Amino acid sequence: MPRATLLSPDSVLDALRGDRASRPDRDTTSAATLRTALERELAGELDAVARRETLVLSAASLRRPAHASDLSDATRSRLRGALVSVLLRLHVVGTTLDRPFDAALAAWRAEGPSPVLLAHLESLDDDDRARLATDVTAHYVTLARALGEVPAEWNARTAVLAFVRLLDGRVVLRDTLDLVIGSVHADVAAVVVFDVTTAPLGEGAERALRYHALVETLRTSVVPLRSAVFSSATGDLWMRDVDPEMLTRAIDELVTAAGAECRAS
Repeated sequence: MPRATLLSPDSVLDALRGDRASRPDRDTTSAATLRTALERELAGELDAVARRETLVLSAASLRRPAHASDLSDATRSRLRGALVSVLLRLHVVGTTLDRPFDAALAAWRAEGPSPVLLAHLESLDDDDRARLATDVTAHYVTLARALGEVPAEWNARTAVLAFVRLLDGRVVLRDTLDLVIGSVHADVAAVVVFDVTTAPLGEGAERALRYHALVETLRTSVVPLRSAVFSSATGDLWMRDVDPEMLTRAIDELVTAAGAECRAS
């Protein structure tokens, strides 16, 4: 996977959008073939264990379990990620964020956050809360410097929810795309899917990157131009042009994850 350490605010957006003249034609035919292949493989996994209840898969299904030292650390990481995601949405629409942590908390509370994460926030003492504020602010600064200003004409959408039903509802793919730019109606491939993680990048992030591309393809019936993941912990960007090999690999990984969940339940 190509890896880049980002040094300038313009480099991320330039890399994501690329050169319009070199983009492939819009692909509206591959999605149906991919869906058929995925459903065939998933049916085999479900039938092998005689599973009848709905199997719900997400990007988390493609990541290895977090190696947090305890449940509190894992919950803190989830809370940090949720707040940085809120800051990404505020940043994309051009909100001035002089106090990022306070702005993130206000917007996050207004959205009706997870009761587990809210309870964790309220359990923090003053020192832990201050450390969380410093941590979230540092992640936001890294992300904001990398992204710079997102032009309004790029049709940016944040927190895009995806819900794909397969096998008459026996399998459901869920996803939340942190940032999607470009239009599915362009005559060339133009959509870019951008994921943000507050952890260093690893194999799990790479699998999730492919999962996002596959779900976006199935959701819109248009193959996106590229899929990318950015770490606000390190400032690293992993990016991949979406092609048949990538989507086929995403199917293989998703079927493997489905089989593991079927056998574990």
